Amino acid sequence: MDTLSRRDVLEWAMAESVPVRCPACRREHLFAAPSYPCVCGAPVTPPLDRLADPAPVTHRTWDEDWVTVPCDTCGRADQWPHPELGCPCGVMLRIPVRGVRRPLRAEVVPGTGAPADLETEPEPEAEAGPHTPGPPPPGTAATTPGSPLIPDHLPLPRTTPTPRPVFQPVAIRTARDAVTAAALYLRWLGYRDIRRADQRPPSGIGLAARGMLAQVDPTVRPATLRDVECLWLTAMSESTGCVYFSLAGYADDARGRAAALGIPLFVLDLTGTPQPVNTHADELLATGA
Repeated sequence: MDTLSRRDVLEWAMAESVPVRCPACRREHLFAAPSYPCVCGAPVTPPLDRLADPAPVTHRTWDEDWVTVPCDTCGRADQWPHPELGCPCGVMLRIPVRGVRRPLRAEVVPGTGAPADLETEPEPEAEAGPHTPGPPPPGTAATTPGSPLIPDHLPLPRTTPTPRPVFQPVAIRTARDAVTAAALYLRWLGYRDIRRADQRPPSGIGLAARGMLAQVDPTVRPATLRDVECLWLTAMSESTGCVYFSLAGYADDARGRAAALGIPLFVLDLTGTPQPVNTHADELLATGA
């Protein structure tokens, strides 16, 4: 076992636990925050605040359901579900965390309207004039496309996509778990700034990311033709792509319309792993964002 794997195992095994007392029934629990996989492969665990009291969840908003936590290994900051505990008395408790920020979508660069975490590439340096490549140095072979060293049918190393790590699902027990699983899957595909969609869909819950609008249907009925068409119309009005996640599958006419409109369809199994059900979903899984 390599060094990183040993450290990951220790971090997972030594998850921070805190005593939690329910304010309604005064029952005490020992709670350990769940860990989530960073894109670098290391586990990320929201740090629990031992000094603050848990708060009952009376209503849900995106800003309160998600927190931004940095990875201790690579420093990357991502959004993760706010730790919660269900008491047997029926009260859902939101466990306080320390040293974390609210979702990244709330952080805007003043005067630009752009998210502060927007990943931008440095602009290439300006050249003084047209550049004409000279002959290769003595003793070196040419490395231009079409040469024996770099055939035309192979991508250059800098254009080869970085392989994604194995997707780590979250078991689905509630409707919120289904939304969490879809959000984690979108992030795994490469989409950023995932948030609740501005327009509420006729059924299910809408998620939005850069360049993608997703609908998550956690109900026990198959998604209908109207559900698929409404998602497509909303995406067209926002000039973005769209994808559908359903827990109970799709009606036959909904599948046919999704195939004609180019909408990827996924079914969420109870392990939290979305399964593609049409060719558009297969293509999205293969290419990512």
